[in-house]
Amino acid sequence: MNGDGPRPAGSFSAWVTDMRAALRGDRDMDVPCEGCTACCTSSQFVHVAPDEADTLAHIPRRLLFPAPGMPRGHLLLGYDEHGQCPMLIDGRCSIYEHRPRTCRTYDCRIFAATGIDIDEDDDTKVGVGARAREWRFDYSTDRDRVLHDAVHAAVGFVRDRDKNATESAVLAIRLVGDQ
Repeated sequence: MNGDGPRPAGSFSAWVTDMRAALRGDRDMDVPCEGCTACCTSSQFVHVAPDEADTLAHIPRRLLFPAPGMPRGHLLLGYDEHGQCPMLIDGRCSIYEHRPRTCRTYDCRIFAATGIDIDEDDDTKVGVGARAREWRFDYSTDRDRVLHDAVHAAVGFVRDRDKNATESAVLAIRLVGDQ
């Protein structure tokens, strides 16, 4: 993250289509991180499902613990005393090709898309919030504008249900559907 100002986030409608596919488990997100590790250094717990055998084979067992409230076999990868993912070594993901599904589908542009300020919920996520505020979507078609308005309406509905910023953003994108 370099704070150089606005970053092109791409077509809004194309992004929403891709994000919905990622949330369904149909694809990974292709985020132009350009060396940003804000999500890896923001004290986030990373869910690892029991079907992620390849991922589990690459994470030392001592770094995983049972995910509260989830069925047996669901695990969480914690973070170190600095809020950093323990798999982040020298500023790079040491298991990138084998990273958890949660990491493969994470995209901080969701906060720019929904207008949700992640910093409002948790000051450990300041870096993610700063990066999210840099993204600028392209609204070159009428579909982009309509979809953006629908996402913002969904956020208004969702935020009234006492969800955190990430849950609200994801739920808003899921609610919108394909326009």
